[in-house]
Amino acid sequence: MKQYSVEPNKDVTGWFVKIEDTAPTDLYDEKDTAIEKAEEMAKGNKPSKLSIQDENKEVIEERTY
Repeated sequence: MKQYSVEPNKDVTGWFVKIEDTAPTDLYDEKDTAIEKAEEMAKGNKPSKLSIQDENKEVIEERTY
């Protein structure tokens, strides 16, 4: 199962979409945009799991596709 995540950058000015534990793939200005893009990737690579983090890098939601 592929693992995707949405997490803030160091100074919380943007949001990264990461695949597995590799380097971030994309940086977005808006958290909602990052979540949309991560969802598209996760849905296209089922089975997969998406973890969404808050500004403190704590997981606030997990979704499975």
